[in-house]
Amino acid sequence: MTAVRACADHGFFECEECPVCERDGRAVLDAERRRRLSKYLSGALRHFPDDAGLALDEAGWTAFDDLVDAVERQYDWAGRERVAAVVATDPNGRYERTGGDLGSDTSSGDSVSGPDRVRAAYGHSVAVDLESGNEPVPDTLYHGTAPRNRDAILATGLKPLSRQLVHLSGSVDEARRVGGRHADDPVVFAVDAASMVADGHEITRRGRTTFTTGRVPPEQLAVHSAD
Repeated sequence: MTAVRACADHGFFECEECPVCERDGRAVLDAERRRRLSKYLSGALRHFPDDAGLALDEAGWTAFDDLVDAVERQYDWAGRERVAAVVATDPNGRYERTGGDLGSDTSSGDSVSGPDRVRAAYGHSVAVDLESGNEPVPDTLYHGTAPRNRDAILATGLKPLSRQLVHLSGSVDEARRVGGRHADDPVVFAVDAASMVADGHEITRRGRTTFTTGRVPPEQLAVHSAD
């Protein structure tokens, strides 16, 4: 992860200068603290909300201020702006936020009416109902994993295992990146998402590059060829 800076007019950004006005902005969070804070947010919203002192509703939402309070109990250097920075700039779209100053949490941020809430967009091990989204699903999705899982997946399909849902990627590159967490030479499966939807399987977009479904039957996937 890289450091996060803030532009007074255009909110948080990750590069050396604001991509809109090309000003330097000001430092908000260095790369190491961003990594630590993101790991804690992900765990608190996906896996251990009770331990963090958070109450999630049935769709996984909690008050943004409650999340800030939980973070401040864990890290004395963290605060509202730094939590907002992590939520707004996560490269995988792990978080969703409604209300508040969504882009920046600075005085010039665009305020959105409604309660200021936040949730993890996907990846929960606690029971939540993320609800169906209205985003269109691509005809083909992808799943990256270690080569040792290849034969079992071809035989029985993709199942959620320890997670509530199977996670799919919107591109080959993203699937390969995810699979790279498990092996240096990941295998990528192509999933016939159009066929799954036609057969009545629900597939939901979660964040920018991730989609979830209950399972993928073996007849609706194949090993992706790079050719």
